[in-house]
Amino acid sequence: MREGFHEELETITALQLKMAVLVKDAIEKATSSLLNSDLGLAERVIEEDTQIDAIHHDLDERVIDLMARQQPVASDLRALVSAIRISADLERMGDLANHLAKLARMRYPDSAVPPEFTDLIANMGAEASRITDKMAVVIEFRDTTRALEIEKDDDAMDQLQRKLIASLVDTSGKHNVETPIDLAFASRYYERFSDHAVSIAQRIYYIATGEFAKS
Repeated sequence: MREGFHEELETITALQLKMAVLVKDAIEKATSSLLNSDLGLAERVIEEDTQIDAIHHDLDERVIDLMARQQPVASDLRALVSAIRISADLERMGDLANHLAKLARMRYPDSAVPPEFTDLIANMGAEASRITDKMAVVIEFRDTTRALEIEKDDDAMDQLQRKLIASLVDTSGKHNVETPIDLAFASRYYERFSDHAVSIAQRIYYIATGEFAKS
């Protein structure tokens, strides 16, 4: 029974990793659609979000079924309870990429990102992709060292968001009313995307150590 239980735990981890791959692809495509006013790419992100949602539901059902059948204790129970939270965080990351794609679609054929802001948005997108890569390593190997690093990576994203907001203030009045609203929302989506990666890393740290990471 224990061997079968741990095989099912491995399946849950594999599904989490699959979600992480889809989430990374979504945030990269969403960023590109924003920067290049690419309607087709934006539509793909929106359509493919259903795949992330489907895995999220499958994961939750598997975890609940496993808890009911095996009545796990100690570290196994921590892993299963945390898996539900991790699944929810990954699903929300997909939603945030979806929001960015919808922003690109809403402004098409115009761009939601004026030229003077393209570098900042590109950097936020690159940071989100990098954080997701590290998050996947943390999930796969329960790497507590990298789990702690992700919070510092999140600080870099926060700095980019603050820089973008400051730039919006400096350029106040130079754009139509939609532009600062669009960019404020976009920066918030990237910032929240990163926050969910932090939450996942903290959960993995808890699974591995039985303790909550200290900020």
